Amino acid sequence: MESRECDERSESEADPAVGEELAKAILARQFHPSVIGPEMWEGYIFSDQQIRIKESTDLYGAVLWPSAMVLCHFLETNRDEYNLLDKNVIELGAGTGLVSIVSCLLGAKVTCTDLPDVLGNLQYNVTCNTRGRCKYTPLVTELVWGPEVEQKFPQSTQHFDYILAADVVYAHPYLDQLLDTFSYLCQLDTQILWAMRFRLDPENGFVERFRQRFHLEELYDLPSLSIKLYRAWRRDKRTKAQEAAPV
Repeated sequence: MESRECDERSESEADPAVGEELAKAILARQFHPSVIGPEMWEGYIFSDQQIRIKESTDLYGAVLWPSAMVLCHFLETNRDEYNLLDKNVIELGAGTGLVSIVSCLLGAKVTCTDLPDVLGNLQYNVTCNTRGRCKYTPLVTELVWGPEVEQKFPQSTQHFDYILAADVVYAHPYLDQLLDTFSYLCQLDTQILWAMRFRLDPENGFVERFRQRFHLEELYDLPSLSIKLYRAWRRDKRTKAQEAAPV
C-alpha cells in the first residue's frame, strides 16, 4: 500500500488557509430545525440527504462531536479513492451514529458498535435515517473494547475493509483496550480512518503508541477545530526469512 507517512505535512497543515476553509465547509454541513418541536434534534447534510440526529445529553457517548462531521465530510468528498460501496465497515464508538449513517448512505455494509448504555439512542438514529434509503441494513451491536472483540468478531468469519472511528480517544482508562481492538480488527488489507480531537496529553501519547503498530498517514489537520484525521494500516509482520530474502 503506497502512501506518504504521517511525518509529512497534510495539505491543510501546509496551508493554514486551506485548513480554515475546510473547517468552515465541514461545519456548514450542520443545520438546526426552523421550528422547535417536542423532540429535539440536530440536522446534517451528507450524501445529498438530510440526517436528523437525536442526542442524549446525559450520556457522554451519545453526544455528536465535530470529529464525526470531519470523518463524514472526508468519506463523501473522497468517495472515488475511498469507495465504500459494498465494503464491510465497522465503526468503533459510534455514539449518535452519524458516521455509520453516512457510510450506509454511501453503500457500505455497516456494523456500528458502542457500549450498552448508548445503544438505544444509536439504534434509533441509525434506523430513522437509513430505513428505505440504503442498499444494506446496518447492524447495531454492543462492543466492549478488549477481549470481547474476539468473541464478537472471530477472524475466521469476520473481515472488515474499513474501521472507522471518530473521537474515541480521550482521557478515559480504556486506551489499552482500544489499541488492542484496533489491532485485532485490522487485517492486512484493512484500512483505518480515524478522526481525533486533541485535548490533553494522553491523546498525543496514544498516537505515538498507535504508530508502533500501524503505518499512519495524516489526511486532515484542522487547527481551528483541534482535529486531525488519519488513515492507518497495519505494519506487515514479516518473518526472519522474509526479512533476509533479497529484494
